[in-house]
Amino acid sequence: MTGRTAFTAVDQPVPSHEVTPAARRIERRAALASVIGTTIEWYDFFIYGTAAALVFPKLFFAHGSSGGLLASFATIFVGFLSRPLGAALFGHMGDRVGRKSTLIATLLLMGVATFLVGCLPNSQTIGAWAPWLLALLRFLQGIGVGGEWGGAVLLSMESHHGPRRGFMASLPHIGVPLGLVVSVLVWSACASATGDHLLDFGWRIPFWISGVLLVIGLVIRFGVPETRDFVEANRALETRTERRQTPLAEALRTQWRAILLCALIRPGEQVAFYMLTTFVVLYGAQDLGLGREFVLNAVLIAAVVACFALPFFGHVSDRVGRRRTFLTACVCMTLFAFPYFFMLETRSHLMVIAAMIVLMVIHAAIYGTEAAYIAESFPPHIRYTGASLGYQGASIIAGGPAPLISLWLYQTFHSGYAVAAFLAAMSFVSACASFFLGRPARKTR
Repeated sequence: MTGRTAFTAVDQPVPSHEVTPAARRIERRAALASVIGTTIEWYDFFIYGTAAALVFPKLFFAHGSSGGLLASFATIFVGFLSRPLGAALFGHMGDRVGRKSTLIATLLLMGVATFLVGCLPNSQTIGAWAPWLLALLRFLQGIGVGGEWGGAVLLSMESHHGPRRGFMASLPHIGVPLGLVVSVLVWSACASATGDHLLDFGWRIPFWISGVLLVIGLVIRFGVPETRDFVEANRALETRTERRQTPLAEALRTQWRAILLCALIRPGEQVAFYMLTTFVVLYGAQDLGLGREFVLNAVLIAAVVACFALPFFGHVSDRVGRRRTFLTACVCMTLFAFPYFFMLETRSHLMVIAAMIVLMVIHAAIYGTEAAYIAESFPPHIRYTGASLGYQGASIIAGGPAPLISLWLYQTFHSGYAVAAFLAAMSFVSACASFFLGRPARKTR
């Protein structure tokens, strides 16, 4: 037997021969709903990040000055700051009401907030209200994303009762690079179609498209049944005679160490990804003179590769174990941080694309393993809450500050290697936390 043990509703593995064809169909539908819904939510999140780097400083802040750029990047951090709130709110809902209903709510919140960003007047129209309203909508986006991850992963993972839970849990993570691919394609198309009018109205179109995607995502998620793990866990809880705590209170009381360590395994993965998708777009286009279109295309190529790498490493984690796969990838990220920036600074198009692909593959090894690694650290009846709090807790200490810190380091030291040191340090933190998180109490097949 290899790998880590997944808790089930009765804390026992379900034999693979009990999985019927009907269960397989449900498993596929749940995985599809998770991937599509996650793709839509991350599309919403990424178009905001691109706009924050290229458009918002001129429309909502100090007319493109360095102060305006920092203020624009600060609104990105606002979205990360609200993620733990979304994790607590929707984690409680997911453990009490169900995974399916909660995922519908997170998708609705995210889609409406994103659509309203596209309708928001700029600072020349409503003055100081514009940046504050933008920050508020970003805050709501963060709450939606904060509740999305746990539900999407659990809907896919808990719908499978065989030995491939690592692979199934990794599938919703494909929505991240897919969302990035779609956002880059939409941004490029809108920029080309609107030309000089991008700042007038062209930037709004990607946000309005979110409204169409929202309807598609809701239709798909309404058609997915609740997971068996959730149903059986709640049935078991109903037989208890003692007073039941709220999922949040119980998770914090009994699983605080796992929540903390799950947050600390993520800094390397988060810094790498948000540095690639936000800071590097600005750094490569302006400071390295590579041009915005080329940098976005390079990110697009790396994201396409990640779509295949993520489930591959989820499969690897099923075969060789979660911690071994995760820890090895963190070490690779630590070692690659400085070569990554060296390859970027060659300004060779081939080397830059290769650097982004390698970084994204290493990131996929971390991220593809991470879903089951975190989710399996918690029992089913508080899994949504515990896993979401651990996963989203890293947003405050890593993902949110990453673009700001990267920009500040570069502006202070005038070198990409200062940013590389930041990435290496955060990856080392992830490796250490993974060592202490270790394995869950129960083993799997």
